[in-house]
Amino acid sequence: MKTTIGVFFGGKSTEHEVSVITGLQAFAAIDRDKYDVVPIYITKENAFFTGENIGKIEEYADIVKLLKKSTPVTLLNVTGRVGLYRVTSKKIELKKPCAFIDVALPAVHGTNVEDGTLQGYFETLGLAYAGCNILSSAVGMDKGVMKAVLNKAGVPVLDCLTFTAKRYIDDKDGVTGDIIEQIALPTIIKPVNLGSSIGIRIAKTKDDLILAIENALLFADVVLAEPAIVNLKEINCAVLGDKDAAEAGECEEPLVGNADGRNSEDGGILNFDDKYKSGEKNGDNAKAGGMASLKRKIPAELSELRREEIRTLAVKAFKALGCGGVARIDFLINLDTDELWFNEINTIPGSFAFYLFEPVGIKYSDLLDKMVKLALKREREKSNLNFSFENNILSAFKGGLKNKGKG
Repeated sequence: MKTTIGVFFGGKSTEHEVSVITGLQAFAAIDRDKYDVVPIYITKENAFFTGENIGKIEEYADIVKLLKKSTPVTLLNVTGRVGLYRVTSKKIELKKPCAFIDVALPAVHGTNVEDGTLQGYFETLGLAYAGCNILSSAVGMDKGVMKAVLNKAGVPVLDCLTFTAKRYIDDKDGVTGDIIEQIALPTIIKPVNLGSSIGIRIAKTKDDLILAIENALLFADVVLAEPAIVNLKEINCAVLGDKDAAEAGECEEPLVGNADGRNSEDGGILNFDDKYKSGEKNGDNAKAGGMASLKRKIPAELSELRREEIRTLAVKAFKALGCGGVARIDFLINLDTDELWFNEINTIPGSFAFYLFEPVGIKYSDLLDKMVKLALKREREKSNLNFSFENNILSAFKGGLKNKGKG
């Protein structure tokens, strides 16, 4: 009997639409000779739907219409296996699930899904899942905490300052003054827990700084400021593995804007449109769209020494954060000083970064196969742990919980 993979995508996130692309790319690419595959779409209201049409990208042009001809479901573990059970207006139909799920493949991006929330749901259900665990997902999403962990591990990170929305509202001059004094201008302002370049701006003046902060606060209640490297080269490298063993893919240089790949107006920041609205968008091609369509140099133009430095550092960061499955690590090179800096990690990268593994001989379907095997390995290791402790505390407990209510 084949292992059944549930591909989960969507969710209550600003990166909802990007997640749909990643999810459906994976759904199309999984080897059907090895696995049965079920697509599960999570709406922005956190409702779950499955069905034949959920796996078709062209149906997402009208989501209201799509949901009307799809099956609302919930996940339950009622037999020792996790099943997808149909939900009606009055009840959950428990007689027969739509499908049993052996492994979850979360193809989700952003807060409420990529940050450990969905992973915790799978843990509670007892469902094996691919990718990072709860802790590494949460740390990888919080840029401030992530920098602290990596700094301790000896990974070079830029200094940063974080502050809450309340602190900014209570003391706007104090916050902007601290940024100018401790970080200096120009500075990058970003929500502490978002991806896809959402809410990120560069501030070159105090007026820019205020606008950038207030823009970031539209998306998160904690904001991070860090030095802006104006003359930069961005290099991305993906890693596949777990805490025991990991391997790096190829290095890429994303390109946008002018001839040398950097936009002179924004200091080289790749925005949302650069990442997801450029290039081919053919829904019939499993590899079209998403991060795969971004203009890039693969391999990046690097010396062999620098390439290996980046690939080694990517694996070091991956392991320091306790990651699993596939993650993409983004680096910055200061072209004025030749300094290399860790920028951020994408614990569930767009398109699962398959385009960075194909150059080193790993096909997309094989990449997904390895992710599933790593998920099952982690589940086997967990099964060897003891999650119970025999004691008589309840039998010895005699009082303190009397029901004082009536009826």
